[in-house]
Amino acid sequence: MKKIIITTAMIFAASTAAFAQSAAESTGANSLIGRAPTTEDFVMQASASDMFEIESSKLALQKGDDQTKAFAQQMVTDHEKTSTELKALLSGAKVKGNPVTALTKDHKEEVDELAKLSGAEFKEEYFDDQVDAHEDAVDLFKRYAEGGENAELKAWAAKTLPALEHHYKMAQDLDK
Repeated sequence: MKKIIITTAMIFAASTAAFAQSAAESTGANSLIGRAPTTEDFVMQASASDMFEIESSKLALQKGDDQTKAFAQQMVTDHEKTSTELKALLSGAKVKGNPVTALTKDHKEEVDELAKLSGAEFKEEYFDDQVDAHEDAVDLFKRYAEGGENAELKAWAAKTLPALEHHYKMAQDLDK
């Protein structure tokens, strides 16, 4: 059954022009089978991930305790850096794609929900969100670094991956 769903998703992705992201990537089929995202999907997802981690961490800088604020500041600094690096790669002629310039609908809903919380509830939800976001980012960057289409972007994904893995581990440790 799983094979049929994956095959169907891959056929759908191959035969459908998606507005924002291929169906195989947005449904998780590519992740499930370990397939690298297209360059366009990678650029969109990497930029959306950075934007979410920056915006949610800016909230944590306002609402968090000292430990949360320290983590949040590192997330803002590091993800602003990767956003700048990605934009620089895209400004060159070798990498094509459109970065996300606003929070996705799902990310906006998550940030809006987070904004309603305070104290321990805020901290718990913030770190849950950071664990999930970094787990997804590690998977995305790993798949692109191993099998991406664009050599320059592939090298950048491989170079960026250790920092994302470190963020993921830090978020897991703080989510306890």
